[in-house]
Amino acid sequence: MKVAVLGAGAIGAYVGAALHRAGADVHLVARGPHLAAMRQHGVRVLSPRGDFTARAHATDDPAEIGPVDYVFLGLKANSYAACGPLIEPLLHDTTAVIAAQNGIPWWYFHRHGGPHDGHRVESVDPDGAVSAVLAPERAIGCVVYAATELEEPGVVRHLEGTRFSIGEPDRSHSARCQAFSEAMQAGGLKCPVEQDLRNDIWLKLLGNISFNPISALARATMRQMCLHGGTRKVIEIMMTETLAVAEALGCKVGVSIERRLAGAERVGDHRTSTLQDLERGKPLELDVLLAAVVELAEITEVPVPTLRTVHAISDLLALRTAA
Repeated sequence: MKVAVLGAGAIGAYVGAALHRAGADVHLVARGPHLAAMRQHGVRVLSPRGDFTARAHATDDPAEIGPVDYVFLGLKANSYAACGPLIEPLLHDTTAVIAAQNGIPWWYFHRHGGPHDGHRVESVDPDGAVSAVLAPERAIGCVVYAATELEEPGVVRHLEGTRFSIGEPDRSHSARCQAFSEAMQAGGLKCPVEQDLRNDIWLKLLGNISFNPISALARATMRQMCLHGGTRKVIEIMMTETLAVAEALGCKVGVSIERRLAGAERVGDHRTSTLQDLERGKPLELDVLLAAVVELAEITEVPVPTLRTVHAISDLLALRTAA
């Protein structure tokens, strides 16, 4: 199995290191000091489950790698439309693309069935720009439940969780999903093949859609948001509206809002990825988290007044950050 990790940051390098440990032919695409460190020392993974080093091939030029069986996409979703020159050298006729993204993916309605089958979500695939680069037929969905951070160039700190749920858009249990799942498990990760990954997408989105924008607006940690009465209530309402959209699309989350909040509070003073991006002056990845759900609420005719309000304010913040 030949795998390219395009965007080998904290999550991508962690997955690449695990697959390399399992015996896969792994190639890491990165840049800057992180790339230099991986070239010299490999990927060092520091984990409560045991530290290890993986000396996979690392490069900034995908043309060095050539076509692969799987591309594990570790890029931010807002950079997908521009990744064509990077991903094209990695593709052959049957290359699968596994996108480890939060929020609503560009392939969401591909082979979905029902009245919305084939619908393009403009917020995440504007004018079809992402689909033109990443054909939905190549997509294998992936929901990440692992937490990692780049402690220093070439060094990944694994904090918790090893689950990477995957699934086909058409809900089939394909040979390509099974093979990737087995390789991930051989590398020490959990990788269940879900019959309908969309349920997992909404489960994770329940937290991302609320905590991420609020954390950026309030400059607050998970614990601070949960303990502040007013903010906690806003988050509860956002989650309730999100569940209504998910149910209108036939998805069941299976976790109560109170349980989701309790879990977030236990995380402690963790800063969400959106807050970290804001502090570093990076673009805010809110379209796939919030704008997309507002768009889905429109096509399902579900009222989401609080989501719309938070979206309007956070969208202005995102525009100011990008300016």
